[in-house]
Parts: sequence; C-alpha cells; structure tokens
Amino acid sequence: MKATSDFWPKLGSQTFLRSWTNLCPSSKLTGFPLMSFTGRPLKHIRLKATKTLTYYDQERIRKFKKLPTSEWTHYFHSIPIDVSEMDALKEEIDALKPRVKDRLMSSHSTKKRILCVYLLVSLGLAYHFEDEIYETLKEVFENIEEMMAGEDDLYTVSIIFWVLRRYGHHISSDVFRRFKGSNGNFKESLHGDAKGMLSLYEATHLRTAKDYILDEALSFTSHHLESLASSGTSPPHISVRIRNALVLPQHWNMEMLVPVEFIPFYEQEKYNDKILLKFAKLSFKFGQLQYLQELKILTKWYKELEFATNLPPYFRDRIVEHHFLVQAVFFEPQLSRARAMMIQYFTGLALLDDTFDRYASLPEAESLANSLESWAPDQAMDKQPDYLRFVLNFILDTFEEFERELRPEGRSYSVNATIYEFKAAAKANIDLEKWAQAAHLPSFEEYMEVGEVEVTVRATLAGIFMSMGNMATQEAFEWLKSRPKLVQSLFIKGRFMNDLMGYEDDMSRGYVTNAVNCYMKQYGVTKEEAFKELYKMVANANKTLNEEFLTTTGVSHCLLKATIDLARMMTVAYNVNEGFTNPQGKIKEYMTSMFVDQIRI
Repeated sequence: MKATSDFWPKLGSQTFLRSWTNLCPSSKLTGFPLMSFTGRPLKHIRLKATKTLTYYDQERIRKFKKLPTSEWTHYFHSIPIDVSEMDALKEEIDALKPRVKDRLMSSHSTKKRILCVYLLVSLGLAYHFEDEIYETLKEVFENIEEMMAGEDDLYTVSIIFWVLRRYGHHISSDVFRRFKGSNGNFKESLHGDAKGMLSLYEATHLRTAKDYILDEALSFTSHHLESLASSGTSPPHISVRIRNALVLPQHWNMEMLVPVEFIPFYEQEKYNDKILLKFAKLSFKFGQLQYLQELKILTKWYKELEFATNLPPYFRDRIVEHHFLVQAVFFEPQLSRARAMMIQYFTGLALLDDTFDRYASLPEAESLANSLESWAPDQAMDKQPDYLRFVLNFILDTFEEFERELRPEGRSYSVNATIYEFKAAAKANIDLEKWAQAAHLPSFEEYMEVGEVEVTVRATLAGIFMSMGNMATQEAFEWLKSRPKLVQSLFIKGRFMNDLMGYEDDMSRGYVTNAVNCYMKQYGVTKEEAFKELYKMVANANKTLNEEFLTTTGVSHCLLKATIDLARMMTVAYNVNEGFTNPQGKIKEYMTSMFVDQIRI
C-alpha cells in the first residue's frame, strides 16, 4: 500500500501501536456466524451553490475560531504507575472470580440469577462472565412465560425486561400491563415504590416504536421520580441515583461509566453482597490503572507528533478525550490494542473534520479530498500550505501502520474497507463545505443525504470493526456498506445531536449549513420549533436502534452491540453540550472519575 510520498518525513506513528500493545495482549472477540443482509446503496446528489469564490477571496476571508487546548493533554506525562500494584490486583481478581461465578450459576432461582446479571452489568463486571450470562439468559428466555406468571413486583419485572432486552432477547412489553388499573392507567399504588419506579423508568429506554405502553410508562415514571427525588422521602443514595438516571439513563450510558455511580449506591444498600462489591472495586481499580498506563504512552506519542507546531490552532486538541470516548466500545482492560487503533483512527477522523469544517479554504479542501480519493498527493498538493500536507501525511501514515499491523493476520481487507468509508466521509465533507462557504441552505432532505455521511458514523463504525480483530469479517464490512436500518438510525441520531448541541458554535463561526437552519427554512418554523422536532427525531431514532438491535439477523451480536455502544458514546458526548468540542461540565466530571479519582478498596 502506497501511503506517503518520499519527500515528506514519516511521523513515526508506528512506535505507538508497538509500545502500546506490549502493555496487554489483545483478546479475541467471538460471536455468531454471519448470513444474509439487505440495505440501500449510498446515493450521491448534485450540489448547488449560490456563488463561486476565487482562491484569493478564500484567503482574504479565511477565519477560524481558536479552540482552547485540553487541560488533559499534558496531565499524564509524569503520573507514576506502580506495576506491582496492578499485579497484586490481578491476583485478587483471579482469586475472587470463581466465587462470584458460583453466585451467578449456583442459584436455583432463575429470577435471582437475572437480578445477579443486572448487578454484574451495573457494577462493570459482566465482561468477566459473558459465556455464563449468555447461557443463563438463553435458558430464561425459553421459559419466560412460566417464569413471569404471577409475578407482580414492579422492580423484578422491570429488571428482567431490562436485562433480556439489553442482551438482545425480544421480551414483550405487555409484561407491564399487570401494573395498570381498570381505568387503563398505571396504578397509583406504584408511586411510593422508588426502586420499582426507577427500574420501570430505566426499562422504558429500551422501547421500540411499537412499545406504546412504555411511552406511557416514561411519562408516568419521569413525573413521579422527579417528585420522589426532591421530596426527601427516599433514602439519600436512592435520591442521588434517581437524579442521575433522569439526566442519563443506564441503557444509553457508557458501560464503564455506570459503575462510577452504581458502586457507591450499591455500597449503601442494606443487603449488598460484600464479595461482589469487593470484586467490583478491584476490577474497576485495575481498569483505572490500565488506562493510566495507556495514557502515559498515548500523550507521549501525541506530544512527539507536534500537532501544535505543525498546525494552526483550529483543531480540537482532544487526545485524552479520544481515549475516554473509545471506552464506550472497548472498555475491557484486555482490549488495549483495539483502544490504541481506535484512538489513532479517531485522531485522523477528527483532524479531517476540523480541517474541512474550521479552517481550509475551498481550494485546499478540494486538494485534500482529491488526494484522499486517489490515496496519494494530487498535483496541487505540493503547492498547498505545510499544515495541509501535514494533515494528509498523518492520515496516510496512520493507515499504513494499520496495514503493517493487520496484514500478518490476513486482515488487510479490514483496512481497505475502512479506507473506503474514510474516503466517503472526506467526499461528504467537501460537498458540505461547498455549501457552507457559500452560506447555502439546501433542502432538509438534500442536507441529510450529505450530512448523514459527513457526521462520519459509518466511517467510525468501520474503524471500530477494523479494531475488533477476527470478529469483523469481510461480510461485516459489506453489511455496513449496505446501509442497514440500524446504521441509518445511528446516522440520524449522530447528525441531529451534533447539529443541535453544536448550533451556537456553528453560528458563532458563521457556519449556517446545519440541520436546524435547513429545517427552519424548509418548514417555516422558529429555531425553538426546529429544535423540538429534531429532538423528536432523535428519540424516534433511539427507538429504531433498539428495535433493529433486537430483530436484525445474520449479523454477529458483537457487531450489533458495537453499533449500540457507539450510540451510547454519542449520548454521553452530547447529553448536556457538545462534549467533545467543549469537554467541560459532565464530560470533565466523568473523565475525572475515570482517570483521577482512584476508587478506594
């Protein structure tokens, strides 16, 4: 694979994967065989612009918003890592693991085993017992009607529903009809059951478009949970848990973030399992130390690349934030190589987006897009500014390293498939940039045709699949390329959340081509009305994601889960503000809890 021209110096990125993967061998991901799939092909449309700007016009009007550097970038350079502490933790984990497994598998009560699965997920321990969990839930689902007969405890029913759907078993939402009165409404007697109401609220976030009863349950529980949290009638630790869930429900939270809040909650529960609690703390602490070890290597590599020296300050300096967000998909300590690859890939993808979106003139953007399309510098590239050649060089070098890493495993196909999606993202970026630099507002439908690809969802999924190992076969990339409904729903969620949360930043830069403005123009509505409608579309996309996760066949469960995990990443990143561009508030709080505040055992 030809990656860079000879007169450009190598960036030295090959040292990154080699030093990183020495920390921890990658684990093999397993799943189910792939079969057939369907989808609609990507459609390119002709772009319309209102005026053409010359090169000198572009240079004269070039403006960009300088972004503050991340406070995290240099934080980890001198953090001490005690390897002997990690070894000691690993020994304790290995000693306790059989005892926790025995608690899961030895119970004769199927319901208790499901409640145990819920605890394992919430405490961040489920990955230790994947085979046992799948075995348990398969047995449960085959006998679900018998098990649910006569069960009238709201907490138990809600947790069973949540766990089964979480793992891809399509249990009917009709199980909640038993909690309705003769008037068709949920029973008033449920109001005082804080845990039951909270578990029902959590269950509603796994609803599909056909789960009308769960739409009712969401309205019912949200109202009463807000009252419970503010009334002071519930124990303090339950009130805190309720308030956290109202901000970010567990289903849409990143799996490794859940125990940050759940471990303290469970510790205050009257009848907690001391062995399980200790195992959770040991496992979480080991993960924290593993991440710190990785961050020392990551930030050193990033420093040596000299982004700040080679690029104008238009790019988002967010290398540690990349590590945090990648945990949405690859959080298990043993998936170190997958994290390394995705962080490198994310860095290139974000740099591409920022270059098009925040700085490049149209001729520069076109030269970059043409070079990426041919996967070599175009004729105009040697006349472009140094920063642009640095961008191209970094991207091509990164993929060259992926090829060196994966070729011996017979997985060059995954690199080629990911390059295909990366090129599609670049093509959409240049198309959108032509509109943006001309301040053109296309129709809402035209915008979505380009904007769905530009938000880089499919390119991100390709990078995830490439990083997964042998689990992602050639058929997996063909499934992705076919634009299945699951992925289309993720497009919609990603595009709208990006545009809604980034709206003020876009407008402050004079960047008017976004979903909000296109919707306002086409339908003659106010900004507030457009926001309301786009949020409805996000909610509907979430329902479709849930339904497609349950009903898609012929695709490995691991790939489906990775797609949902990417949706969780989006939710965390955009839940309060545009958390990647402006990683303050909740994002900073989350990162502090993962990387700074070491859990006490």
